[in-house]
Amino acid sequence: MFSILVVEDDKNLRKLMLAVLKQNGYIGLSAENGEEALQVMDTSHVDLIISDIMMPYMDGYELADTLREANYHLPILMVTAKESFEDKKKGFLIGIDDYMVKPIDMDEMILRVNALLRRSHIINKHLLTIKDVVLDYNELTVTKNKESILLPKKEFYLLFKLLNYPKKIFTRQELMDEIWGMDAETDERTVDVHIKRLREKFFHFKEFEIITVRGLGYKAEKYDD
Repeated sequence: MFSILVVEDDKNLRKLMLAVLKQNGYIGLSAENGEEALQVMDTSHVDLIISDIMMPYMDGYELADTLREANYHLPILMVTAKESFEDKKKGFLIGIDDYMVKPIDMDEMILRVNALLRRSHIINKHLLTIKDVVLDYNELTVTKNKESILLPKKEFYLLFKLLNYPKKIFTRQELMDEIWGMDAETDERTVDVHIKRLREKFFHFKEFEIITVRGLGYKAEKYDD
């Protein structure tokens, strides 16, 4: 599943877009402005951004410019009421990938999201490589020296999440909310069980390690030097 970050200060439109994305098989993340979007990206894996332009604190132009300056290459789809050629030109020069003018058609939005993901090769390159180890998000596999281990979804998502943000400490609740969902009827011990299983399966791997941070949660270390 791919994660789409919706950056929109209109609460009702943001909810609608998130609902449509979920109906079409995407994980929806949300932010009310550019500053909040950057905070979300610090803790969550994001494959594509759908962003409004006119927002408080940090607008869509500033967000796109900040991400491109920081070498984030994920696709950005701008959704806005500003439809002049100069507005579009400014966006494309900053580095956005596509543009939709409000009011938007939700079916068209999904088509554009699909096309942007294909064009950026994310569907074909959704991989995380650590020396000789390759995690394939689409296949849910961890491969080393041509030997692949197929993981259950939750175990794979948990490992992929931790390794995407090495050294970052995640609380059990943060991992629960993202991997299992905020409405999941499970408790934090579920995370501990899955971490134990991952350690048992990969104890012989020297490329990475899952570390318990007492009183806080978990973090991963990558050894790819």
